[in-house]
Amino acid sequence: MTHPCDSTSCANGNPDSKLQCPKCEKLGIKSYFCSQECFKASWPVHKQVHQIAGPKTTDGVFNPFPTFRFSGELRPHYPLSPKRVVPDHIPRPDYADDGVPKSEARRTARETIQILNQEQQDKMRVVCKLAREVLDITGAAVKPGVTTDELDAICHQAIIDRNAYPSPLNYREFPKSVCTSINEVICHGIPDQRKLVEGDIVNIDVTLYHDGVHGDLNAMYPVGKIDDDSKKLIRCTREALDAAIKICKPGALFRDIGKVIEPIAKANGCSVVRTYCGHGINELFHCAPNVPHYARNKATGVMKPGMTFTIEPMINLGSHWEEIHWPDNWTATTTDGRRSAQFEETLLITDDGVEILTAGAPLQLD
Repeated sequence: MTHPCDSTSCANGNPDSKLQCPKCEKLGIKSYFCSQECFKASWPVHKQVHQIAGPKTTDGVFNPFPTFRFSGELRPHYPLSPKRVVPDHIPRPDYADDGVPKSEARRTARETIQILNQEQQDKMRVVCKLAREVLDITGAAVKPGVTTDELDAICHQAIIDRNAYPSPLNYREFPKSVCTSINEVICHGIPDQRKLVEGDIVNIDVTLYHDGVHGDLNAMYPVGKIDDDSKKLIRCTREALDAAIKICKPGALFRDIGKVIEPIAKANGCSVVRTYCGHGINELFHCAPNVPHYARNKATGVMKPGMTFTIEPMINLGSHWEEIHWPDNWTATTTDGRRSAQFEETLLITDDGVEILTAGAPLQLD
């Protein structure tokens, strides 16, 4: 939340001149001012943020957005834990300190699909194998009573144990090392103090930066016993991803991926999210190509050996594919509060087909 200032010296949100409210920072709420003078002048209004951030429960947990109209039953559980530390000896991407992925802003990153040489492909194989290991470790901890912040701690430790950097951490100021998206959350859920409960479904989205490249994948996990609609949604999403992977080979069009995914979703009474897509990944976290998951899209590009990218369909129960965002600027949820699911793999186009770099064990649901 940015507060205007009447001062002629106001930087109005210049990232080089941001001042964080110390109370907001402790609560895990973003609240920037341009200067001490701006902060002091805005305090009479700004203090209302702290007055409405409750009420707190007996364990100190609270909803920081009490006036927001949530689409479903899920609520954020603040305060967020402090930013986790990455040891200094671990190499980090260009955004690790200031949150700005400068390399991704270059025109070539947005428009040119990189062809990796053999050394780069081998690095991708290594980082994706490590990413799969971390996801499996984190997913194994899913059970009723565990908080998503605890999952973040497990994931973070597993990543630095592998001499890698958690790619989400401070990417465009994302505050955690992993995304945990529960029930109606489509993607980009921020780990917090909420405990998983029987019947939840949760997506865990892991990305590692190791030896100069990123590896990205995610999967759905049931929390205890889940209802039949949730099982159908999860199976449908995995089926759609697997079907899309099967058409990947040299000469295939990126726009045809959505042509495979959407009919599977519709046949199961579900809809495909359009706002978010798969992406190129290599030395950059996100780069060309864009990989939409819905039919009749206008994606450009032809698959060629040496290209690495993700496919990660987000599929909602029902006919509503649109999303709304919480005031944390990250959490995207369904508009009707119904559940959403996602699976993701990082792929390499080979001379005669496709290699799933992040491949793991087949999905198992009771």
